[in-house]
Amino acid sequence: MVTPIRRPRTPRRRPAFSLRQLTVSFGVLAIGVTGVGLTLRKAMAAAGAHPGPALLVGLVVIMALAVLLRRGRHGRAAARTAPLGQLSAASVAVAGERVPAPTVEEVAPGPVEDIDGPPAEYVDPRPVELDDYAGMDADAFEEAVAGLCERDGCREVQVVGGANDLGADVVAVAPDGRSLVIQCKRYCADNKVGSQDLQRFGGTCFSVHGADVAALVTTSAFTDPARDYADRCGILCFDHDDLVGWASGTGPAPWE
Repeated sequence: MVTPIRRPRTPRRRPAFSLRQLTVSFGVLAIGVTGVGLTLRKAMAAAGAHPGPALLVGLVVIMALAVLLRRGRHGRAAARTAPLGQLSAASVAVAGERVPAPTVEEVAPGPVEDIDGPPAEYVDPRPVELDDYAGMDADAFEEAVAGLCERDGCREVQVVGGANDLGADVVAVAPDGRSLVIQCKRYCADNKVGSQDLQRFGGTCFSVHGADVAALVTTSAFTDPARDYADRCGILCFDHDDLVGWASGTGPAPWE
């Protein structure tokens, strides 16, 4: 046996009490009773002299009262059975007055939020100032070169420059696994890296530091004897232009 599902009854909303409507209703009732009383009194007074017209007037009054009572009952029944939307859209007639329905307050739509996630990171449109390397001191320049190594995929990057660095300022493991040793020379434009600088670096980069790739990076340039020595020993020379290409991504890194 299937038990029928009982739906909960929706409680009826009681009409709100209105003192104004009650006062108007009592006033209309009092006027009606007074008018009927006066009419009946005059009809009874005139009935003795003119019975025919008095009877006719009485019938007219009774019919008028019956019509008014019938309209009042129909109006209240329609108000009780009318849908809520219809009552709110139209005005309700109460005791001869038309009471406008309350207006619905419209709510302005709020600003539409972006649901695509957080805003993208700000990208500085200005170009990288590559000439800032020349304005750094020696320690800052070594840190900058180490940062380029980390940016391009080197591992175990360390800045080891100092009084007893034995020619190595930055050591790292290149992306292909080779050992990388870099010496940094932050020279001004008219101070070129000479052959003596290359000889001191060449005497330690392979034998002491065990470099697979040895490079000397400078903000200046190299003399011809320095480049000849570097070519014979297998040391890579990165001058200012090569450094700019590496930093901007338009040129190769020392281990490439």
